[in-house]
Amino acid sequence: MNEIKLDIIPLHEWINFNSRPLIISGPCSAESREQILQTAKALAKTGIVNVFRAGIWKPRTRPDSFEGVGKKGLDWIKEVKEKTGLLTCVEVATPEHIELAIINGVDMLWIGARTTVNPFSVQEIAEALKGFDIPVMIKNPVNPDLKLWLGAIERINHAGIHKIIAIHRGFNSYESAPYRNAPIWEIPIELMRLCPDLPIICDPSHITGNAFLLESVCQKALDLEMDGLMIESHINPKYALSDKEQQITPAELEKLISQLIIRTNETDNDEFLNKLKELRFEIDKVDVELIQLLSKRMEIVEKIGYYKKENNITILQIKRWNNIVKESLELGEKLGLSKEFLVKLLRLIHEESIQKQTEIFNKKTSKNNKSYK
Repeated sequence: MNEIKLDIIPLHEWINFNSRPLIISGPCSAESREQILQTAKALAKTGIVNVFRAGIWKPRTRPDSFEGVGKKGLDWIKEVKEKTGLLTCVEVATPEHIELAIINGVDMLWIGARTTVNPFSVQEIAEALKGFDIPVMIKNPVNPDLKLWLGAIERINHAGIHKIIAIHRGFNSYESAPYRNAPIWEIPIELMRLCPDLPIICDPSHITGNAFLLESVCQKALDLEMDGLMIESHINPKYALSDKEQQITPAELEKLISQLIIRTNETDNDEFLNKLKELRFEIDKVDVELIQLLSKRMEIVEKIGYYKKENNITILQIKRWNNIVKESLELGEKLGLSKEFLVKLLRLIHEESIQKQTEIFNKKTSKNNKSYK
């Protein structure tokens, strides 16, 4: 997929934060006026939080779970803004939510993962946003589908919203341990490639599902050049009505942010730049060789495909493939390559090989076709 041009206003032109990262924090859910105000005042006191977040309407998996306090929580959010000066944001999922949030002076909106997954819901929200100049943050869908995420962003942008942030909050996966939602970093990285002007922040709270892994995920997000972090913070997490395991106190948030290393993507160090240029030249040569070798491999795969077809042999030879995987993993381990990387690489190569041979089997060829020779 080629680069996609969105009509986006750069982040620094519409939100005031001194330096990367942008920090958005607040409780998972607005539970009471006292809880909201105490949390917000403590967050404002840290001096590192730019936007206060709180869930007013909570899309819960089970109907007997705490589903938020509803519109009465907007009065508390309004009071937070008045008493702390922090910008405020809430999650919206319906046109009614948008209308109530805007009427009550909420500064930013976010669309949750369960909403992003449904293009009908996103389009309804987009229609309701027409004519308003309010920033909208869009979380990735619950399932690992870049096109759905991108589609939601485009729908909101086409509605005339030019202040947009994408939020990476991880993806549902049966193999997500130790995470609540698997980060699958390659998806937000690809979004960065496709939409280089789009700000992207990370929600490590929903990725980790616990406080113990927050720092490592935050650091990874910043090392991947994400613009900020949305971290859930509660004045007393152990008594939170939702997602208590992943929330931290404002004091813990301040400590966490202070421990992060903020790296840059630019330098004036000529020695470093010259060495980096030299190493990149080497890796570019290796990449060319890799592509040439893969092309050669696929040529052989095609010859094998024709040979199998003419001799009525099945495409898939599972015993042969298992041996390739076993031997490759053993060799890779000796050479210092990770098992996870090799498994992914071998799977991609095998899928492409199967596809090429399937295309050959589907072709109508004459008995005299000796393409394998």
